[in-house]
Amino acid sequence: MYVAPIRPASVVIKGRCGLTKGEAILASDPVPQSIREFEDLGAQASSDNRAVVKQSDVVFLAVKPQVLPDVLSNIKPYVGKRHLLISIAMGISIKDIEKALPPSTRVIRVMPNTPALVRNGASVFVSGSSTTAEDEVLTRRLLEAVGTCDKVPESMMDVVTALSGSGPAYIYVIIEALADGAVRMGMPRDLAYRLVTQTVIGAGNMARTTKIHPGELKDNVTSPAGSTAEGLYFLEQHRLRSALIGAIQVATQRCKEMNEQIKKSLSSR
Repeated sequence: MYVAPIRPASVVIKGRCGLTKGEAILASDPVPQSIREFEDLGAQASSDNRAVVKQSDVVFLAVKPQVLPDVLSNIKPYVGKRHLLISIAMGISIKDIEKALPPSTRVIRVMPNTPALVRNGASVFVSGSSTTAEDEVLTRRLLEAVGTCDKVPESMMDVVTALSGSGPAYIYVIIEALADGAVRMGMPRDLAYRLVTQTVIGAGNMARTTKIHPGELKDNVTSPAGSTAEGLYFLEQHRLRSALIGAIQVATQRCKEMNEQIKKSLSSR
């Protein structure tokens, strides 16, 4: 089986998931530097999408949404029954992808996130109208090799993008701010970053592994009139909880707005 990621934005491939050897991966990209990056991973790379699709069974469409229609038009004559196309293009629905390809083309839409690069991604997928159970099993296998994977209805893709797609950026801000606070109190910065990143990893793993409600886990750390209680009170005073909830809300709305802009742009072609 050949897996052909079209453009190196595919964090699934760059995550070095170990499911196949580099020489079994084909890639295409118009940027010479990107081609060299794939070659460094042991993959075969070129700038010809059609040549890649001809030799592939599974094709990752990891392109910007405004580029996807041209890519689909370019590869359409070479897409057949053996192909599974996995799209990572934001805002392009399964229906729109299927319309641009031969009838009964098997399509899956995926939203990964950047921690897949270190095999700690959080990915979701949506199945198309012609997708088989075997396609879903393969998609799960690919995505779970670089993190977690959940199947969702397509109606949830905007909030998924706002939460797990954009979420790493929110966490990085929190990590940076906590470390800055420790530095302000006299801690060396390198130690502050080591402690806070491990704390985030540990807290996340504890919530996921124990399945205990985060509020209860928080209470378990909080002693009456203690330092944690004082810090939490400060966070509540400054509406951290409300700010994070609001961030998901406005990011979701922005996704919907961008999707509408993409649809209008595509319909005007």
